[in-house]
Amino acid sequence: QVQLVESGGGLVQAGGSLRLACVASRSIVSVNTMLWFRQAPGKERELVATITEGGSTNYSDSVKGRFTVSRGNAKNTWYLQMNSLKPEDTAVYVCNLRIGRPILRADYWGQGTQVTVSS
Repeated sequence: QVQLVESGGGLVQAGGSLRLACVASRSIVSVNTMLWFRQAPGKERELVATITEGGSTNYSDSVKGRFTVSRGNAKNTWYLQMNSLKPEDTAVYVCNLRIGRPILRADYWGQGTQVTVSS
């Protein structure tokens, strides 16, 4: 079992930056993918970024060029660096760790962290 704890959300003005962190309760050495989702009130959950254990990344068009996903050296921490934030980035951001690929063996979720961008 793995627990994920998120941190780094908050209130920021448009154009500002925030860095979210997602910390696992143990190092993850097996094949895995970390996904960052966000959900704004009244909207569907949106996948914004992913990173594999090998460092391959993908981004949604809405955040490409502004957000960067990375992994810490300890293999239990992932980051979502968010720059040039816009009011439409306001949402609850949640990390999701999926163990195994292509066959999913385990699926863990963080508690979510609120990001609010003021205009």
